[in-house]
Amino acid sequence: MDPENPNREKRSSPQYGLYQRENFWRSNDGETVPFNTDPAKLEALAKSHLSQNGWLYASSNAGLSHTHTANRQSFYRHRIIPRMLVDTNTRDTSTTIFGHTVPAPIGFAPIGINKIYHPHGELPVAKVAGELGLPYCLSTAGSQSIEDVGNANGDGLRFFQLYMPHDDELTRSLLQRAVDSGFKACILTLDTWQLGWRHDDVATSNYAFYHGTGAELGLSDPVFQKRLREKGIDPVKQPNEAGALWIDNVWHGRAHTWEKVEWVMGVWREVSGGLPFCLKGIQSVEDAKMAVEIGCEGIVVSNHAGRQVDGAVASLDALEKIVDAVGDKTYIMFDSGIRSASDVFKALALGAKIVFVGRLWIWGLSIMGEHGVRHVMKSLLAEFDILMNVAGFQNIDQINRKALDSFEKNYQLLPTKSKL
Repeated sequence: MDPENPNREKRSSPQYGLYQRENFWRSNDGETVPFNTDPAKLEALAKSHLSQNGWLYASSNAGLSHTHTANRQSFYRHRIIPRMLVDTNTRDTSTTIFGHTVPAPIGFAPIGINKIYHPHGELPVAKVAGELGLPYCLSTAGSQSIEDVGNANGDGLRFFQLYMPHDDELTRSLLQRAVDSGFKACILTLDTWQLGWRHDDVATSNYAFYHGTGAELGLSDPVFQKRLREKGIDPVKQPNEAGALWIDNVWHGRAHTWEKVEWVMGVWREVSGGLPFCLKGIQSVEDAKMAVEIGCEGIVVSNHAGRQVDGAVASLDALEKIVDAVGDKTYIMFDSGIRSASDVFKALALGAKIVFVGRLWIWGLSIMGEHGVRHVMKSLLAEFDILMNVAGFQNIDQINRKALDSFEKNYQLLPTKSKL
């Protein structure tokens, strides 16, 4: 029995907070903590491990980074109201998503080209997600095959994030492969059929696909392999040309419409037998209502972490309005700007059911590969578990708007030049 908490063994979700004690005890065993997970120090350490191009792709935002700043300022404006004398000894961090119970309301956001951060790309990330029991999202821009990522994730809960090609046969092939590899939902990203203007990436010609990296989902796809043959491109001898053809198929600069969304939703349901279909990149109430109208099981409120539209609304501000409009009609997820457990808490309090984390684990991957991802995510889980304990919340359902206060007068107190 734990002398500090005799009820600990009665908890129904993992004892994530014990990772704090484990790290405190490391020095007694002659060990050190892998690295500091304070976001600012984590970011700086990742920068020191990455090439210039790797760092710029990880950190660049659209335009003047005003959307990125708005994301962080919105989190800063919302404040948690702790409750005292609450029995949190048997607190429960678990929740459900599309009928699956997960031990915490945190998932791995879809981020592409992981090989620019670590030679093994998405594989160690998917492995850690599976170990922790957290949802993992594979990006169409991934740098490992769908099948290999599925194998690395093991029995984990995994979703496939689709950037939809204009080649319908290729779209169907990608979705079929995802189903065959055990992915349990499709998340169609709406806001990145063309890259936003990112000054640093443009100035350094920093686009890995043009240099033969990041087309692995295509290179391992039978339909795309056929397209390569039709163009007379040998992907081994002409990796740059193969990458360029993949870009032309997926990040093509040609917009889709709601009619095409309904088409791909139908294809997904056909090949998957009716698994959930979601839209990512929703920022307006009107689009959220349309997603519900056409029958999407879920939406991800996201502005792509400020990487697409400069000067856009903060995702956390959009979340509140969208929840008011359709919160009882679809499963609402959140993404963009998460840096801490308190950020996760605030998004949940404003109505998100689950929160996806991106840049934090990318930095961990850059620093120490699989061990880095594990340390970052175990630290975030421990921080969240401890936050629920000291703030007086017994379960996820208790985290609602009553738990927050908002101070508009503090809007400008967060340094606007912060990269975090």
